[in-house]
Amino acid sequence: MSSVAVIGVGRIGGEIAFVSAIEGLVDDLVLYDVNLPLLAAQVLDIQDCGLDISVSADAAAIRDADICIYAAGISRSPTVKTRADLLGVNLPIAESCLPLLKGFSGILVTVANPMDLMNYFFAKKAGIPRERCIGFGGQLDSARFRRILHESGITGSAYVLGEHGEHQVPLFHPLRNPVDTPARENILTTLRGASMEIIKGKGGTIFGPAWHLTRLVKAILKGGKEPVPCSCMLDGEYDLSGCSLGVPARLGREGIVRIEEWPLDSWEEAHLREAAAFLADLSRGLNG
Repeated sequence: MSSVAVIGVGRIGGEIAFVSAIEGLVDDLVLYDVNLPLLAAQVLDIQDCGLDISVSADAAAIRDADICIYAAGISRSPTVKTRADLLGVNLPIAESCLPLLKGFSGILVTVANPMDLMNYFFAKKAGIPRERCIGFGGQLDSARFRRILHESGITGSAYVLGEHGEHQVPLFHPLRNPVDTPARENILTTLRGASMEIIKGKGGTIFGPAWHLTRLVKAILKGGKEPVPCSCMLDGEYDLSGCSLGVPARLGREGIVRIEEWPLDSWEEAHLREAAAFLADLSRGLNG
């Protein structure tokens, strides 16, 4: 038996609830949103699938869920330059949702942007151990990196670590084709703006995040064979601390089973440290 709660059931939250249900990953689904007409509509819409699962809007049931997906907040738009710029508007929303997580003993998956900072906030303020606070973003960034490489005729394993934002760290050293520094920087620039065409065309990303979130939920519930790039609270890994940062991690029912420390070349290591410094500086403001 598996139960998943979703806080914020708009564009991405509603889609991940639906996909998790039709993929057969959950037996009990708990939905929450401050927009009550939307909440009622999402519950009924999933119930109308005729699936053999329980779907409720009982906020008290969130604390008993195996996984809680936090997707509440304002999404990025063409007028929002970076995901980090959403901190001011989405932090008060996160603070208002803290009571929903009182007594929660499951695994929190943070989706709302700026994701790394939101994940840090919940780890610190909701009293959830770091192994049970997981930030989503690295899988989606890695898929976009893979698409960009394919378009450039470059092959090999494509992973993105670092911030889910401007300070992404695509890994070039595992690729079969050597990529020089100018080309790396050009690809990084393209990667930073990879979602904007979707946002301009349809108002926001939906399918990609929902699909990769489903895979993340599956890795947690069933155990992942491969490490997943996700945001983790660091405590000395990669000689970094004081932030939640995208790194490769093996996941399971207990959350983060192990953070893997992959070898990095000098370009990748420098960019990872820049990402950590950027997030650690902003995270200090969340400790008060």
